[in-house]
Amino acid sequence: MGGAGRLLAPFALLAAAVCTPAAANLIGDADRGATLFQRQCSACHRIGPDAVNRVGPQLNGLYGRRAGAVPEFPYSKSMARMGSDGLTWTLETLDAYVENPKALVSGTRMAYKGLKDDGPRADLLAFLRDYSDRPRDIPEAEPTARKTLPDLAPEILAIEGDAEYGAYLSSECSTCHQRDGTDRGIPSITEWPAEDFVIAMHAYKEKLRPHPVMQMMAGRLSNEEIAALAAYFATLEE
Repeated sequence: MGGAGRLLAPFALLAAAVCTPAAANLIGDADRGATLFQRQCSACHRIGPDAVNRVGPQLNGLYGRRAGAVPEFPYSKSMARMGSDGLTWTLETLDAYVENPKALVSGTRMAYKGLKDDGPRADLLAFLRDYSDRPRDIPEAEPTARKTLPDLAPEILAIEGDAEYGAYLSSECSTCHQRDGTDRGIPSITEWPAEDFVIAMHAYKEKLRPHPVMQMMAGRLSNEEIAALAAYFATLEE
């Protein structure tokens, strides 16, 4: 299936080049991605005809799959909650998760720190697509089409938040998130690293994270207000 997917890709891209103003871009090099998967992922995950759940769930048919949906796998509460909220693994959401797992799914049990380099990450996603149910559809169509959401600019991450202002703004957050860090069905954000907080809130603003209430809340906040909340919750002690 993997080889067939790679053989079909040039023909799909040729058709796209004829029918659209610009040729679609390949995600990455699936062969390099296979090597990367073996080095960085295979200790916990399996993929391919004989794949079974291990420390992490098997990854066959990953594209288009709802988060937390592999039968009999004991997902973290956070991953199960994100799946219930509607998180589906597409090229976009997988890219965000592999880059920084805890920024997309705060309480994930996956210990992997993330793959920051765009090139190797694209190679890994290209490898994973070969085991999708519809590899020929990638990246030209859903569920793995590239979307046009803006990247988070470095200057947004560089904003120094005012923790005192964040404390003033935090009352709305603390109606659901407990200041003492306890998880009562809603994940804790106390002592959360400021950068992860900022990335997560912008993921809600851009509707990458699916929770509709959080999308609404984040959509009302300015970049400076998000930075202020991040600064406050990063220093709030349990």
